[in-house]
Amino acid sequence: MKIFHGTENANIQKPTVLTLGVFDGLHLGHQRIMQTVVERGKAVEAVATAITFDPHPRAVLHPESAPPLLQTLDQRLANLEVLGIEQTIVIAFDREFAQKPAEGFVREILHERLQVKEVHLGKDFAFGRGRGGNIELLRRMSGELGFYAEEVPEVRLRGHRISSSKIRQLLSEGKINVARRMLGRPYGVEGVIERGAQRGRTIGFPTANLRPHNRVIPKFGVYATATLVEGTWRRSITNIGIRPTFEKDAEPSIESYIFDFDGDLYGDVLRVRFLHRIRDEHKFTGIDELRAQIERDTDQARNYFRRPGVKNMLEIL
Repeated sequence: MKIFHGTENANIQKPTVLTLGVFDGLHLGHQRIMQTVVERGKAVEAVATAITFDPHPRAVLHPESAPPLLQTLDQRLANLEVLGIEQTIVIAFDREFAQKPAEGFVREILHERLQVKEVHLGKDFAFGRGRGGNIELLRRMSGELGFYAEEVPEVRLRGHRISSSKIRQLLSEGKINVARRMLGRPYGVEGVIERGAQRGRTIGFPTANLRPHNRVIPKFGVYATATLVEGTWRRSITNIGIRPTFEKDAEPSIESYIFDFDGDLYGDVLRVRFLHRIRDEHKFTGIDELRAQIERDTDQARNYFRRPGVKNMLEIL
């Protein structure tokens, strides 16, 4: 996939079919949009293109209410490529861009620079000054400029609208199974492995201590997880919390015990996906009680991984 930072850097040599949006999380609703763009691009012999914004527009215009993002920009771009998008244009969103009239953006960028044949928007998405760039504007201008504009129907799960904000809420409540169904995949984080206090190793459960790049972290507790090690998704359990048995006022940490693995991962970038919530985080009276609980957690996780559907999921992650 080609990636252009800014429309002025985009070397567009063929007409495009495109969509615009932040696309945080690339959930099932976003995936339907990308599927539409990819299919229509093939049908009209145009390049399937996504325009995305970084940072989130609300972080610039209303920083006090800006949401933490489910994905880093690199994760978003990687997922767009997986979904079949051929080129992505990343627009650096700032106050100057926010004041650009939508009509000018459509005429100068979409029509003249990107040679757009079709535009497919998610429901209620708007861009430009005063959010004037909506599906109605695109339809009005399409006749003059010779492109087609359509709104992609939203995706619902059991009657509920799928949205990035809803997924953030579910993760904060520890409801990772529902979040997974909305995302179409398990929620994951990635980050650098740092050297910790190595208490896990002394009690027989060495853990990889992850400093996450992602800002959205599931609710404190213990989870059955899949951890990507040397290109293979391995079974693991992961604790998110503040280690209340040992420390007071500690920074939240993510610690993963990878089953049947004893390699050195310090300094590596690791990816962890959350599959099943086992329990809340607890404070224990000491090492022995903690070790016994970890053994129970491990047994529970191993039983979870024996389920046929879970085993198949690990093979295709």
